[in-house]
Amino acid sequence: MSDDLEKIKGVGSSTASRLRAAGFTTVEALAVTPVREIISRAGLGEETAFKTCEEARRLMNFGFVKAADLWERRKNLLRCTTESKKLNEILGGGVETQAMTEFIGDYGVGKTQICMMLSVTAQLPREQGGLEGNVIYMDTEGTFIPERVYQIASKRGLDGQKILDGIIVARAYTSDHQCLLIDHLFKKCPEENAKLVVVDSMISHFRGEYIGREVLAERQQLLNQYLHKLLRLSEAYNLAVVITNQVQANPAQFYGNPERPTGGHVMAHACTHRIHMRRGKSGTRVAKVIDSPYLPESKASFIITEKGIEDSEKEAEEAEEAEGQSQNL
Repeated sequence: MSDDLEKIKGVGSSTASRLRAAGFTTVEALAVTPVREIISRAGLGEETAFKTCEEARRLMNFGFVKAADLWERRKNLLRCTTESKKLNEILGGGVETQAMTEFIGDYGVGKTQICMMLSVTAQLPREQGGLEGNVIYMDTEGTFIPERVYQIASKRGLDGQKILDGIIVARAYTSDHQCLLIDHLFKKCPEENAKLVVVDSMISHFRGEYIGREVLAERQQLLNQYLHKLLRLSEAYNLAVVITNQVQANPAQFYGNPERPTGGHVMAHACTHRIHMRRGKSGTRVAKVIDSPYLPESKASFIITEKGIEDSEKEAEEAEEAEGQSQNL
């Protein structure tokens, strides 16, 4: 990543200063930002903003590419382990970078536990399934508990204090505040070497503040705008974005599961991978891939313990047996 904005053709020290003051500190950030946003935030003229954005995209080679070249580029994707073999398996090896993964579920089903677990594992070395980077955790519901993160790290033999030092927490109190914090991520992520961004939850404030059908369109437009900012962020800096989502019940549905994710089609279209979670038998949790560009619909069960997310003993035995059979083939 480059923070040398002056390397962009036509950008002098004055323009670069205005861009940095607006939060555009890297070429990557400019390349993935709409021109109209650069105009409004940096105060540049339309022609200057257009040429700057165009040149930034050229430098990042954000134009037409062959599928074979795109395949080679995707080999740089990283995956963050959940420490559950079964859950990793349905995720294609873990939560991937350059993508936005959404965990959907009822209250108390374990969404926040997965987020805190990933905040620990993201800091691990790559050979251990980590991303070798820090974490930015946006808490909109007041459910981030540092004691729990410390417990997970300590029970796994890690330095709990060091893990906490690697997590930058932002408590969002309103939807406006949440949007402002997301705007700052393009500057904050490279500064903090963040490789994982968590928003827990994405919908909470929007759902609580925009009440009634008369403001539904406004809510969805704003939600759509900031979901796509998060997606652009993940692609620009090769980091993983994880968001959580709530469910709502359809009282008119008499058969089948009446729960459906909140956020409507806007949320569904924006997220790369969607994982629905529910309670299973004997204290287990069941995660199911319900939408993905390439991951098949599949389920995995896991348990929540002092060590965070783990396979149940039965699931662990089945995973080891399956791994042994594959090695014998």
